[in-house]
Order: sequence, then structure tokens, then C-alpha cells
Amino acid sequence: MEFSEVIRNRYSCKKYDGRQIEKEQLDQILEAGRLAPTAKNLQEQRIYVIQTEEGLAKIDKLTPCRYGAPTVLAVAYDRENVFTYPGGKRDSGVEDAAIVAAHMILAAKNAGVESCWLNFFDPEEAKRELGLPENEEVLMLMDLGYPAKGAGPLENHGKRKALSETVTFWDHS
Repeated sequence: MEFSEVIRNRYSCKKYDGRQIEKEQLDQILEAGRLAPTAKNLQEQRIYVIQTEEGLAKIDKLTPCRYGAPTVLAVAYDRENVFTYPGGKRDSGVEDAAIVAAHMILAAKNAGVESCWLNFFDPEEAKRELGLPENEEVLMLMDLGYPAKGAGPLENHGKRKALSETVTFWDHS
């Protein structure tokens, strides 16, 4: 699929048919995350693939937003392996994990798999429920699967502000 089509047609799927995605497709998605850029190339992302009945039941306890997806990725980062920016007030953990997640979401669409970025959950509860190490922070959960019949973008999906409303060419010489 042409990249412009991927970004135009990708939507947050909220209804899956339950079929498990193919290993080849999952590998492509995970590889896109592995190749994503991170600050200083620290690669602090940690991706947990959840597909078992027990694991998906844990996800269902954390959020009502699995929508029947047969695969959920928990995207976390190692907060002990981040780059701290000048000034010391911010580090690269959240943004690097978000870049990794965005790469995987776009790769999913390109591979014929729909996705949904989930942030309606308590990250600390997710870390406990999934048994993740203390030094890791969960950024998001990502539903992955094939859309159910009738699934599609929300009504407002195609509504976008004009570039002039969101972009400013700064020129204060």
C-alpha cells in the first residue's frame, strides 16, 4: 500500500472479528517498532505481545476497550535507560515509546491489520497485572486484529482542520 494511503485510511478499529493475525503480519508490525528511531538510539521500548486467553482476560480487567481484538501489544519503556534532555525536566521515554507505537500502528495498516491505540487504563495497574519490572512504564495498549463486518472509522474520522489552523511558519527575525 502506498504510504499516503496508509496514513489516510488508518483508523481506530473498535470492532474485531476475533481471528488471530498471521505470524508474518505480527512480525512485520514488531519489526517496524524495532526500527523506529529513539533518542540516542537507546531503544528503551519494551513490547509485550498478549494473545493468550489468560493475558487477554487481564487486559479486559484493565480496560473496556479491547473490542474483541485477539492480540494486544503493551508498549512500555525502561525508565532507567532514557536520555534526559537539557534542563533536566524531560526525558525521552514517553516520546520514544510513542514513536515506536506509531510505527507499529502504521505498519499494521500496511500489513492489512487494523489497530486501536488504548490509553483508557491505569498504567500502574497494568504494570502490576502484567507482572512487568518495576523500572518499566506502560505507555499504551494496542489492539490488533482483523475488522469485524461493519467495522470502520468513526463518523468524524475524515474531518481535519486546515493546515493554516495548526501550522505556523515562524519568522521573527
